[in-house]
Amino acid sequence: MLLSVAVLAQPREVVLSIDDLPRGGDNRDANSIEEVTAMTKKLVGHLKGTNAIGFVNSGRLPALGEKGLQDVLKIWADGGLDLGNHTYSHPDISNVTTPEYCADIVRAEPALQKALSGRKPVYFRHPFLRTGKTKEATQGHEECLRRMGYEIAPVTLDNSDYVFAAVYGRGDGAMKARVKREYIDFMDRIFAFFEGRSLEVFGRPIPHVLLLHANQLNADTMPELLAMMSKRGYEFVSLKEAMADPAYRTADNHLGQYGPSWLHRWATTKGVAKQFEPDEPAWIMAEFKKLQAR
Repeated sequence: MLLSVAVLAQPREVVLSIDDLPRGGDNRDANSIEEVTAMTKKLVGHLKGTNAIGFVNSGRLPALGEKGLQDVLKIWADGGLDLGNHTYSHPDISNVTTPEYCADIVRAEPALQKALSGRKPVYFRHPFLRTGKTKEATQGHEECLRRMGYEIAPVTLDNSDYVFAAVYGRGDGAMKARVKREYIDFMDRIFAFFEGRSLEVFGRPIPHVLLLHANQLNADTMPELLAMMSKRGYEFVSLKEAMADPAYRTADNHLGQYGPSWLHRWATTKGVAKQFEPDEPAWIMAEFKKLQAR
């Protein structure tokens, strides 16, 4: 009993990381400079003071042009938020060679350094969280990142926010309201699952890294998401602060086509039995599949 009380009394910390910048919502006009700017301003307005970091695909929206891209990234920088490299074009590591993958990372750098006032980004986030299907491929990619001076940005709180966001972006008022309610509840369950998982893998809470995506749903629900995290006892920290925890020095022995949470990877390294995070509500997935079929 004393051990469980001590564990529960430890402070909880979380990093907010936002992938796929620059991006608008998920409606049909989401890629216009007006939509991207409006969504970004709303999202960043909620994130100020949270130590959040955004991961950028500098070639994601070529229609923005160099000025449009810099204008959007400036919103993040002016909000006191850091930026990391997420590749230029968001390639799947399983479908390109190591030299091609590394070249895509390098291609992303000029726009990022300009947005960071000449500073080179520190962190790299793999698209789809995929790090390699084979030991040789994984080692080749990691060596490439070391040569370029990047630290890999892991994720412990993985989730499928993009599924909810797609349905939200194409829904009417009643649908949007339902998605928002279900999304906050789903994310609460995601936090509960990975909190339990950290106890199983490490015997204690660890600082978490939450993966979210730049989309209208997160821009609209961020106050509720932040309130949910605060209610669960979380303080918002930087990626550097979180990764100072010894848990983040655990070996990642995962190989495969897909990119799971680092807590699942570390469980494999430590020989802890597999468990999987909660599924999305069935109706959300059914609506998502309808959108994909169109």
